[in-house]
Amino acid sequence: MSDFLPFIRAWVTDPRKISAISPSSPALARLITSEINTQSTPVLELGPGTGVFTRALLDRGLREDDLTLIEAGPGFSRLLSERYPKARILQMDACRLGKKGLFGAGELASAISGLPLLSMSPRQIMGILSGSFEYLREDGAFYQFTYGPRCPVPEAILARLDLQATRIGTTVRNVPPSSVYKIERKSRPEIVSEVRKSA
Repeated sequence: MSDFLPFIRAWVTDPRKISAISPSSPALARLITSEINTQSTPVLELGPGTGVFTRALLDRGLREDDLTLIEAGPGFSRLLSERYPKARILQMDACRLGKKGLFGAGELASAISGLPLLSMSPRQIMGILSGSFEYLREDGAFYQFTYGPRCPVPEAILARLDLQATRIGTTVRNVPPSSVYKIERKSRPEIVSEVRKSA
């Protein structure tokens, strides 16, 4: 109930920006954070909302001060500041990540996203992915959940950014059932060449 009421208030204020019918479940939170550990920091979280994924990250042993939360909604931003006072919380549009100079190149290890990509334009999705990967290290990963049957990032955008997407799991213990995709850079030719030489 503590998550449901702020969620409903945000949905009533602007349902187009929520694009969900209920807060994310603990099961989805465990799935989207399942590959992140204390070696996968710092972490960028986009669209944390009430902080369900944030709590799951802390349950995995991460520290609040290893987290940067990007939230556009003022109500959610205030709630996050109260719940996670040691995290870095920025109220801004995630589509403008790359234009803000928030981190150095390769400074981040992981990013997770609760953003409704299915309701966004290709231009918005491009801004989110290109901005995130500007800050992620070479082996960094971006985790995105979706209600749809396939990756919510169009193939054309993945190809343009030289990225690949792999589904890491699906949970029916969410309303509606959801899948999580891991998006990462494709193997670099020089790395593949070195592996072949050592084989």
